[in-house]
Amino acid sequence: MSFHGVPCWFEVMVADPDAAQDFYAKVFGWDWVDAGMEGFDYRLARSGADLVAGLMALKDCTEGTPPNWTLYLAAKDCDATAAQLRDLGGQVLKAPADIPGTGRFAVLADPQGAVFGILTPLPMDPPPPGGAWNQRAPGHGAWIELMTPDPKAALETYRKLFDWRPDMHVDMGPAGVYHVFAHRGAQIGGMMGLGQAPCPTWLPYFGVASVTRTIAAITAAGGTVLHGPTEVPGPAYVAACRDPQGAHFAIVGPNR
Repeated sequence: MSFHGVPCWFEVMVADPDAAQDFYAKVFGWDWVDAGMEGFDYRLARSGADLVAGLMALKDCTEGTPPNWTLYLAAKDCDATAAQLRDLGGQVLKAPADIPGTGRFAVLADPQGAVFGILTPLPMDPPPPGGAWNQRAPGHGAWIELMTPDPKAALETYRKLFDWRPDMHVDMGPAGVYHVFAHRGAQIGGMMGLGQAPCPTWLPYFGVASVTRTIAAITAAGGTVLHGPTEVPGPAYVAACRDPQGAHFAIVGPNR
């Protein structure tokens, strides 16, 4: 299955879903709709014709969970991938379960503690690329980044899980080496040391048409730009950000 290991969904969990919906609509131009789950407030963000992200309230999550974005990776077999990750030293935080009309998902933590989800979509769903992951379309997922104590060990874990391959290395001086990895020859993300991150974590990058204008929209809507804009190979610019409720995300695109 060619999309095994491709980012396929992004999900934000916050205390105030209404406020988050308003913030991301202003920043990315997302339109929001209710997912229609009986007894559960889950909202879907649409960019153009594509569903790109989900939104839920922290009260529906494990107690003590901070506001956050969770990355989901496509898996050809949700149960088998969860079992494999456990055998590699990771944890299954939420056992595989069905989402009616969508597929089968699980929430995992890799051996160093970084949390991510996996999703086996139903056969009727259009497979990636497209949907939430499109590196050429603003408002979609465009890059993923792991901050972890041992990037080389992490890359080996994900190589075994998803066949991700080292693609290039960038010396960032005091910040260490940035390990770019590829899925079937296409660069999709990077791994680096923890830096200032309090714990191992995945950071989603969303594509934008203008980093400058998006930064202005983020700050005007009450968000914070933590770092950047910084030029990266491509050429492109990136900025690390935090929404008003504390969930971290990043943007990538031209600086115009």
